[in-house]
Amino acid sequence: MNYPIAIFFFTFFLLWFAAWVGGRLNKLRHGLEEEERPDFGTVLAATLTLLGLIIGFSFSMATARYDLRKTYEEAEANAIGTEYIRADLLPEPGRAQVRSLLRQYTDQRIAFYNARNWDDLNQIVQSTAKLQDELWTAASKPALAQPTPVIALAVAGMNDVINSQGYTQAAWWNRIPVGAWFLMFGIALFCNLLLGFGSRRVDGRLLLVLPLVVAVSFFLIADIDSPRGGVIQVHPQNLYSLRASVGE
Repeated sequence: MNYPIAIFFFTFFLLWFAAWVGGRLNKLRHGLEEEERPDFGTVLAATLTLLGLIIGFSFSMATARYDLRKTYEEAEANAIGTEYIRADLLPEPGRAQVRSLLRQYTDQRIAFYNARNWDDLNQIVQSTAKLQDELWTAASKPALAQPTPVIALAVAGMNDVINSQGYTQAAWWNRIPVGAWFLMFGIALFCNLLLGFGSRRVDGRLLLVLPLVVAVSFFLIADIDSPRGGVIQVHPQNLYSLRASVGE
């Protein structure tokens, strides 16, 4: 879900409409009998409890994925910084070439985290893949010409740089499953329908409360789960710090 604000408004109006429909059905039925209310209250409480558990579980999933994206940003910055230092182990001109490419690569990784447009993102992904090929060639060429343990250490560091980008990309693709969203929407609709149906009188202001609370919860979950479309995002602070330390 890449549009948290749209999800908020869509969820709010849809759930409010479900509560209103439930109220109208109750009015057409002339209300619940008093002996029916205890059983109805049990069903409503159980359904609301289930909705709360599903929302809490989904929120936990979203925050776990957000923390994972932050962790991999830090790991990626550490891998690039380590390889920049290990470039000293390479003979010239490979040393200067690797460091120059790493600076360009760091700029591309920062751009990846800040990209909001899909066209820009596609261009960044292509540039990143090209730089990875150039970095690997620049690091492996001296190793093939002079295979020593010292140069092999620099090559291993370059492998970590490339792998860390793959882990980051996998973390950004790892989102809350669509099936979980449909389950939450379905239970929320049913809860609001029951709420309206069980109301003693149809009060539009009172029926706004649960849809608003659920819509805010869905907005927060979608916002945290959206790497690019939300307000809460992973800022590449470690990459910014690395880029400032390696100079021009």
